[in-house]
Amino acid sequence: MFFIFLLTIISQTIYAQNRDTAYQNRIIDFTTDERFLPESVLGIPKNDDIPSPLDHFGSIAGAPGIMHRSNEIYEYFTQLDNASPKLQIEQIGTSEEGRPIKLVTITSKANMKDLLDIRKEIALLADPRKLDEKTAKKIIKKGKVVYFLNGGMHSTEMGSPETLMELAYRLVADESEDIQKILDNCIVLINPVSEPDGRDKQVDWYYRHSIDRENYDDGFPKSPPYWGKYVFHDNNRDGLQVTQEITKAIFKIFFDWHPQVMLDLHESVPLLYISTGTGPYNENVDPITIGEWQTFANHELTLLTAQGLPGVFNWAFYDGWWPGYGIWVANNHNSIGRFYETFGNAGGNTYLRDISKAKFAGDLVTSREWYRPDPATGQLYWSSRNNVNYTEAGVLASLQFAADNRETILHNFYQKGLNSINFSKTNDTKMYIIPEKQRDRVMTAYLVNQLLKQGIEVHRVKEKPKEYVVLLDQPYSRFANDLLSIQQYPDNAKFPPYDAVAWTLGYLYGVDVESSDSLPYNTDELELLKDAVSYNGMVKGEGSSFVLNYQAQTSLISGLYGAQENYENFKAEIIDSMLVSGNDTIQAGTVLLSGIDKKQAEDWANSFGFELRAGSADTEYKHEVKLPRVAVYHSWVDTQGEGWVRYTLEQKGIPYTSINKDDLVEGNLRNSYDVIIIPNQRGTLNHFINGIDDRFGPLAYTKTDEFPSHGTPDSSEDITGGPGHFGLGNLKQFVEEGGVLIPLDNSAAIIADASLSKNVRSFSPGNLFHPGSVVTVKARNKKSPILNGFPETFYLFKGNGKLLSTAKYDRDLIVLQYGTEPLEDEKAYTGKILGLKTVKNKAEISEAQTEVDQNKQKDESYVLSGMVRNEKEIVGNAAILNVSSGKGRIVYFTFNPLNRYLNHHDAPLLWNTLINWDHL
Repeated sequence: MFFIFLLTIISQTIYAQNRDTAYQNRIIDFTTDERFLPESVLGIPKNDDIPSPLDHFGSIAGAPGIMHRSNEIYEYFTQLDNASPKLQIEQIGTSEEGRPIKLVTITSKANMKDLLDIRKEIALLADPRKLDEKTAKKIIKKGKVVYFLNGGMHSTEMGSPETLMELAYRLVADESEDIQKILDNCIVLINPVSEPDGRDKQVDWYYRHSIDRENYDDGFPKSPPYWGKYVFHDNNRDGLQVTQEITKAIFKIFFDWHPQVMLDLHESVPLLYISTGTGPYNENVDPITIGEWQTFANHELTLLTAQGLPGVFNWAFYDGWWPGYGIWVANNHNSIGRFYETFGNAGGNTYLRDISKAKFAGDLVTSREWYRPDPATGQLYWSSRNNVNYTEAGVLASLQFAADNRETILHNFYQKGLNSINFSKTNDTKMYIIPEKQRDRVMTAYLVNQLLKQGIEVHRVKEKPKEYVVLLDQPYSRFANDLLSIQQYPDNAKFPPYDAVAWTLGYLYGVDVESSDSLPYNTDELELLKDAVSYNGMVKGEGSSFVLNYQAQTSLISGLYGAQENYENFKAEIIDSMLVSGNDTIQAGTVLLSGIDKKQAEDWANSFGFELRAGSADTEYKHEVKLPRVAVYHSWVDTQGEGWVRYTLEQKGIPYTSINKDDLVEGNLRNSYDVIIIPNQRGTLNHFINGIDDRFGPLAYTKTDEFPSHGTPDSSEDITGGPGHFGLGNLKQFVEEGGVLIPLDNSAAIIADASLSKNVRSFSPGNLFHPGSVVTVKARNKKSPILNGFPETFYLFKGNGKLLSTAKYDRDLIVLQYGTEPLEDEKAYTGKILGLKTVKNKAEISEAQTEVDQNKQKDESYVLSGMVRNEKEIVGNAAILNVSSGKGRIVYFTFNPLNRYLNHHDAPLLWNTLINWDHL
């Protein structure tokens, strides 16, 4: 009682405005320990004209057992919009499933009237070329900091949408000096539910399955199987592709407003992590930004610790290297991108949580460190309200810092733009050149358009040669350099990277990009692109059949499915081996098209970006393309990789059927499908066979009146359990009856461990460390149609994971290997041979040794972008294996050719497998 009395006295002393004692008492009741109750959050204002969450919902934010769906959250913000001139709400996007994505703007009444002018002035600061120094100083002197808060990105992290409702109420209802200073000096933007599809699924899951759980760590699934229509946790790994609606909305907010600070509110670690990263830091991020990460974090850490909050820290988690997170649109464009990780319970329950063994950067989270001056205890009783307290206290401290340091933040924002404009003066590379003529001109256009999507300026050379130019004297030069250069992740980094370490777009897209240390063009020779570009293709010559010189163009499979649908008599054939026809040498993989006239051929070439030549090839070494009936398998345990596969297939126009454990158990798969793709999924064979622990079953994921968000994109009356050995047997039968099974990445190891084919096993190289990097690969079976259109040696994107091995006498199963050097047991023996009368002469030995030396020299360039430790443990091992089983085949991909819709260069290896599924 004394604790409550003391806090009441403190809050009444600090604030002259009336406090909402009913609300405040509930905050105290739902906070499990007085040390989890910061002074800055306790004093909630009472405003009779503006409804609080308690007034509107009948409960406060963070109340036990209560979570709100996206429409309820938006309805509350609409009520605030109606009640206060300091807040407005607008729709800025629509999710894949049709839910609105809305942006809330909060500021003072005076600023609200001048929003348009404020936005224009900030846009000028974002591009220092558009204003002189005097004007810039004037804008900085009177300008406002735009501070963006993002909530609800990861759906099980449920606290931030609740917190942001209470924060918004506090900002518009509180008349204290501190809050008024924030509103006078800042434009606060709030995206309260950035993933509304996932939010609604998660809230339905909580009320349907989780609300009565008493133990957090009992293995019960805390999440529905899906969040977005396609993407699960990777919705925060889409910042380079910008494919999902959640990302598009965040990008729209950024380029509409150019916020100087973007703070993404997450939940994963105890008790509050304020991001700074351990390093290594991305070398293309302006050093000012890295300093600002520390400055903000140190202020917030100090202020929260001063309020008695234990367990706040600002180091030992995350690195600061990979630029593809959603909020990194800020760091990539001269602003400040940050995030919090608050401790969360995936719902409104209160649990006893044990954090005594949790470690980051080698330190227990209960240890006192320079970056964690006041650690928490090893166990704690943690509530949803505790979560709200920590997040809201941190945000308030951050907003106060932004308001107090308005001019410095605006000046730094402007200075970073200047630094980027002057980047080419200090950087060895002055520009990048992208030749228009490439093996895949569609991907050339795609690369240019992705740069434009990021706000990067691209010029086209007016006269020949036709090429695109990216100058490094523009506001986003550093980011352009980041996307187009080679990444060199420090091999001696003390801690493992948080994500992939390479993203060179030229490699990922299969587009040649040239760097230049000089400027070979005058300004008047270049024109700035204002719109997206495209390559429409053409037809040369006259005739009724046509030839496509196939060089692994990514759109071939789209074109084939499109032609099959639109042209009744269309026929495509693949040349199986190189041949000479007249003066032409026709490579294996060349595509012969017939059954269409020239007008149809022109339409097809324009639609899919092909250069066709009228003509034919007279050879018996060819086969007709019969496009397969494709199924994509998903487990209910992990839908991440499967979602990206579905998204990619839909973008490519490839029809498919989604199947799950019940389909495997039902069997008769070969009657319906020719190819089954098993996307990358985490776990082991045990997870694949048994799925979600059936002791929790039945767990329904079906659409009902009470839970309308469930049942999409797939449904089941019970998602527990797996296909079992019986379903695995049906999968084996599918292959033996002539089907083709294609497991990707970790799923390849799972299928190998299931012994669905002979002679292949999985293993984990003991010392290999292979975070996502671009590496060299080499054809082992040059005649395999899987490699059609690819040279003997090329590159692909590969991350950590198990590898597959075969006995030496089965190495003909390997289609593609990592690196150029053979495995140790395949290297030529150059020593003496006892007992053999005819020995190798010196010339033969010398030739063999020369070959070994050359292979070693080639293998030095295994890593083209990124970093691999102990690469000898992977070089020579299989990247792709093609293994027969009965009448069918299993094509093992030990990497992911459809990784996050990024490595388009690698995808044709999978497309080749589909196109030639019956001729492998």
